Amino acid sequence: MHNSLPGAGPDGAADVCPGPTGPRPAVLLRDLTMTFPGTRGGDPVHVLDHIDLVVEEGEFLCLVGPSGCGKSTILNIVAGFQKATSGQVLVEGEPVRRPDPRRIFVFQESAVFPWLTVERNIGFGLLRRQRAEREEIIDHYVEMVGLGGFKKAYPRELSGGMRQRVELARALAANPDVIYMDEPFGALDWLTRLKMRADLVSIWQKERKTILFVTHDIDEAVQLADRVVVLSPRPARILAVVPIPLTRLRDPSAPSYLHLRAQILGAMGDLGLTPGN
Repeated sequence: MHNSLPGAGPDGAADVCPGPTGPRPAVLLRDLTMTFPGTRGGDPVHVLDHIDLVVEEGEFLCLVGPSGCGKSTILNIVAGFQKATSGQVLVEGEPVRRPDPRRIFVFQESAVFPWLTVERNIGFGLLRRQRAEREEIIDHYVEMVGLGGFKKAYPRELSGGMRQRVELARALAANPDVIYMDEPFGALDWLTRLKMRADLVSIWQKERKTILFVTHDIDEAVQLADRVVVLSPRPARILAVVPIPLTRLRDPSAPSYLHLRAQILGAMGDLGLTPGN
């Protein structure tokens, strides 16, 4: 699998991770490296090792890899929360210097405001809009994420999955160019995760936002992504890029699905990872 990648080196590791040929990419990482200073006089921690990655506009791309390999660090750098040690990060053709309201980050732990109702959480980024327009946008996304009847509810009155829907609706209501998602369903139970994945795919098909999604769950990646980027243990390098040319919704028992999952596992090698871990 590795040697079929464009730019693959003699050890099978990919030197570059191009996306499909098209217009200007939504996200471009070039030679991205990240090293954190050692704590209490310890050695520096080398987290990212010359990452090259292209995410096309409207693409749903998943990053997978072992825990602690640097997946979330990539998201934090692309979102402007951290500065890379070296390399270049462009989003919509612009260098990333700080967080930008045109790009929204959805975290694993729900970040909804507990003192605001569902509708006020979703409308938080719309305060400059006219009231009628704001209410129309809120109503649209309340229905889209399946929260009809809960507009006046507070987060404490909602299940974990429903709170995650509020956060997703708030992200979409801001009409971002790119959405970064860092294991957003990781804290949910298995059945709720399945429902959230299906709902996210449905919403993505309607909205066609560019999504860069971090997960450690291989099945989640195969169910969601247009392409899956497989990262090595720290310091992270790109081991493989696996296109997922399956129609949605995807049958996890289909031979084509199982073959793609096996490709990802094969790319990971002996990392102690299994589907769902």
